[in-house]
Amino acid sequence: MKEAVIIKSFPSGITLRLNGEIPFEKLLQEIGYKFSEARNFFGSANMALSLEGRQVSGTEELRIVEAIQENCNLHILCIVERDATTGRDFAKALAEMEKKNTDQEESQFFKGDLNEGDILETENSMILLGNVYPGSTAYSAKNIIILGGLYGEACAGGFVAALEMKPEKIKIGDFKYRPRSKQFRWQGRIHLKVQPKIAYVKNNRITFEALTKDFLSAF
Repeated sequence: MKEAVIIKSFPSGITLRLNGEIPFEKLLQEIGYKFSEARNFFGSANMALSLEGRQVSGTEELRIVEAIQENCNLHILCIVERDATTGRDFAKALAEMEKKNTDQEESQFFKGDLNEGDILETENSMILLGNVYPGSTAYSAKNIIILGGLYGEACAGGFVAALEMKPEKIKIGDFKYRPRSKQFRWQGRIHLKVQPKIAYVKNNRITFEALTKDFLSAF
């Protein structure tokens, strides 16, 4: 009999290969059981999640994330596209960025979300394991890497990178960016089908590029 769920890993994330034939409620039970059994193996890492083998709705995706997080200590930062270019390349780029910044003594890690009214400020490069929600601000005199969504404001001296780039405002050096249309007010913990991006100054303006391993190597 075909397994209900198979767990595979890739850099900075995990893929679930889902059985497309069994009822969804049964699938959720199997997912919970698998991650409960593997609780000690996964620890409390922050990971991206990719799903394959079965078409699922947005609500079902969120229920899968809940089943995982209720049965182990993993923190699912996002659900990425199954597409290799979008999902896998981001994970590789993410690993490269973490390595590059952890090699520098001035880099600082922060864990947790910034909610409305919160301000996080450092003179060093910042790596934030969480989301920056509307009404909150992340300040760094150097670079900002957000392993989550940027829905509020970010002010940096170098570049700003985020798994999901939907800012209210970005300021890099003397240059500012505001979206022409008002951004949605994010209510959930996870934004699905992300497009990781990096913002930096080029030709006297803030430019956005897709964040891939190849781009990062040339940056």
